[in-house]
Amino acid sequence: MSHPEVGQRLASIKHVVLVLSGKGGVGKSSCTVQLALSLASQGRKVGVLDIDLCGPSIPRMLGLEGRQIHQATAGWVPVFADSDKQLACMSIGFLLPSKDTSVVWRGPKKNAMIKQFLADVYWGDLDYLLIDTPPGTSDEHLAAVEYLQEWNPDGAVIITTPQAVALADVKKEINFCTKVGLPLLGLIENMSGFVCPHCAECTNLFSTGGGEGLAKHMDIPFLGRAPIDPNLVMLLEQEDKTVVPNVNDPDAEKIVTGSIVETYQHCELSKIFATITAKLEAGFEGTK
Repeated sequence: MSHPEVGQRLASIKHVVLVLSGKGGVGKSSCTVQLALSLASQGRKVGVLDIDLCGPSIPRMLGLEGRQIHQATAGWVPVFADSDKQLACMSIGFLLPSKDTSVVWRGPKKNAMIKQFLADVYWGDLDYLLIDTPPGTSDEHLAAVEYLQEWNPDGAVIITTPQAVALADVKKEINFCTKVGLPLLGLIENMSGFVCPHCAECTNLFSTGGGEGLAKHMDIPFLGRAPIDPNLVMLLEQEDKTVVPNVNDPDAEKIVTGSIVETYQHCELSKIFATITAKLEAGFEGTK
């Protein structure tokens, strides 16, 4: 079935990337946010579409909770996370009466909402549209793939943690991508160790290397490992995104004049994700 209204929106977007994981709790949304922040800091225009309809966490992570979207003649206008309008976001979280409101919908209503997001949001010209999905291989994933497939989305980035229980579920996600013809752009091994903020010793809480081994076994590009960073957790959790947290010395916190795009550059993980996004972009060379 053709969806020309979706194609009209995608025409001004260079790359469409879904962020997937078969397992909940692996940090998929935080990885989506970091990919977006890393790309935006490099001058790319990025949109983040949050289709985790029952657990929309992207607005909180970007410091956009409580903001509202506006209707223009061209469609819904997304919410921008910075004054330069390098990073835009759309989420059902902007449409709910409060952050505590639950979304209790069956599949058809979820599918209709996803189609409306894809067809009605006026992103303008984007280098990247990152689509943050819920865990699993269910209605939201099938709907997104169905509406996008005719317009050839670039593919999926897979997020996993290193331990075997997560890898088993991620294999199912990889098989899902193969079945629906969605290219696999790469895999990120998240929570690969915890670096102590006091002594810098790295402890492998969930083992290490499992994601890299799976990527090699499944012949998927391995994009990199990202450890747990307490400073990132504090940044994403706190409401004031202009404060650079310091778990070693709370009194050493400093204010950054600007948006979360600039604040994020003070986190150690920003260097790791700069390498990850460089590998991702290298895979796009010569395309679109």
